[in-house]
Amino acid sequence: MASVLKFLREKASLSQEELAKELGLSRQTVVKYENSEMNFSAEMIKKFSHFFDVDYSCFIDNKLPVFREYNIIESDSMPEKQAFRINIPQNNILKFKQVLLYILNKVGAKPNVGQTVIYKLLYFIDFDYYELFEEQLMGLTYIKNTYGPTPVDFAKLIAEMEKEGVLEEVKTKYFKKEQTKYLPRIKPDLSLLSAQELNHIDRELERLSDKSAKELSDFSHKDIPWVVAADKEVIEYESVFYRAPETSVREYAEEDD
Repeated sequence: MASVLKFLREKASLSQEELAKELGLSRQTVVKYENSEMNFSAEMIKKFSHFFDVDYSCFIDNKLPVFREYNIIESDSMPEKQAFRINIPQNNILKFKQVLLYILNKVGAKPNVGQTVIYKLLYFIDFDYYELFEEQLMGLTYIKNTYGPTPVDFAKLIAEMEKEGVLEEVKTKYFKKEQTKYLPRIKPDLSLLSAQELNHIDRELERLSDKSAKELSDFSHKDIPWVVAADKEVIEYESVFYRAPETSVREYAEEDD
């Protein structure tokens, strides 16, 4: 089957040379991408996606774009090839609250663990779990912000938890800068978390909780899900399967040539 890039180029009535000129590439580079002789870098995924106005996953998965007008709910004849992993975060709020309480009880007292560190711990717990087990743990929605991934509705959920009396938000100073911290008032309900989930969270906290907010922000900026997301847009879970070795937490079997 012809590559998605070739399909989109021909649909736009562009020659390989014309596309190369538009994107500042050589014709030979376009040929290699179309023939799958060259892997797409994160920068090229963004460049092609923006040029053709399609989702970056088209190039990562080599799948034709899904047109916006297609109503999947009304279709009763969904092709078998579209039965891939669900990519919509489940937003398991009850589980999120217990995970947050667990994090706060375990590492919340550390001087570096303020709001920004909490954001990154939640992100890596969620996305690393998805990469390892191909299922969601909390399934929160994260958007791409300047300093890294940010969980949507976090402030609203914290307000709910304060109202429930299970935690308290406080302002402190850390290296002369204001820091928002969260004090747990109760222990988490671990019955909502499996042994596999708890082991995963423990490993993530051991690996990441001593890092500063800047170190975690810099680390998240190297992660493919954050790199390929548009600014202020949702970060897609599926892109964890295309991480670079530096941020990947899963060992993949090498494909045969």
